[in-house]
Amino acid sequence: MSAPSTPQQKAEAETASAARSARIAVTIFPILVILGGIVGVAMSGTLKPLAPSVPWGLGVIMFLMGITLTLGDFTRIAKRPWVVLLGTVAQFVIMPLAGWAIAKVLGLSPELAAGVILVGCAPGGTASNVVTYLAKGDVALSVSVTTVSTLLAPLLTPLLTLWLAGQYMNVSASAMMLSIVQTVLVPVVAGIIVRAFFSRLVDYLNPILPWLSALAISYIVAVVVAGSAGKLLSAGAIVLLAVILHNCIGLSLGYGAAKVTGLNAAERRALSFEVGLQNSGLAASLATSYFSPLAALPGAVFSVWHNVSGAVLAAFFARRPLKD
Repeated sequence: MSAPSTPQQKAEAETASAARSARIAVTIFPILVILGGIVGVAMSGTLKPLAPSVPWGLGVIMFLMGITLTLGDFTRIAKRPWVVLLGTVAQFVIMPLAGWAIAKVLGLSPELAAGVILVGCAPGGTASNVVTYLAKGDVALSVSVTTVSTLLAPLLTPLLTLWLAGQYMNVSASAMMLSIVQTVLVPVVAGIIVRAFFSRLVDYLNPILPWLSALAISYIVAVVVAGSAGKLLSAGAIVLLAVILHNCIGLSLGYGAAKVTGLNAAERRALSFEVGLQNSGLAASLATSYFSPLAALPGAVFSVWHNVSGAVLAAFFARRPLKD
């Protein structure tokens, strides 16, 4: 088979290659995360003492996110700020309140309730960008909302957690803010700086960056699960139910909010994933540091489930043509 010769053929080949990479990613990533959970159970005694390293694993993930950001990502935010604002508001309203409501309805223990609420108060996850692409959604909007919600997380995540989870466990909002600045904001900014000065190197390494992120989140899941392995059998079913409900509410209400406000089909798909898919690695990290190993379990389970549900919903959307 001859190599593409015209610019159009090259562009089509690059698009096809990106699509294949994305499909492989959403297939393999959940498997890696599930394996991380299995390793966490099997080697709980070995991995449990590694809990202090979880924030460092999150820092790696956020640094890798930062080096994928370009000036164009921020330009797109400036071009349609109200749509990005809508997605960000939906993210920080729907998911925190849904987490609180689920904790109430299911009668979760204080630790699990705090963990579920913390997942809801986290910003959007970077997995949303990949599944939005597969779903033929508005990838630029997805990246923009992920970026803005991540940058606002040091302020909004601790305040929302204090408000909604403070009744369950003691929440130090100021300490949590500092922690998010250190593990989220600083690595993202560092990644942006590295991208600005070493763009060619980043472009060369770009194919392996998602896999590094997947390995980092798998490590976080393994360590978090190891910390609560003793209570996994008794709490696992109720945590899984809470996570599935939380994720489904986010996906459906994110899509609904976009539809009610008149966004087109591609934008609705993007906001569905932006609201429904969380940075559960951040939630697990914060719960490990400020609550308890059991409180970190919802974040670990969410990391597995939202990759699976996102891939399934993306496949469903991809088979439905964009009418507008």
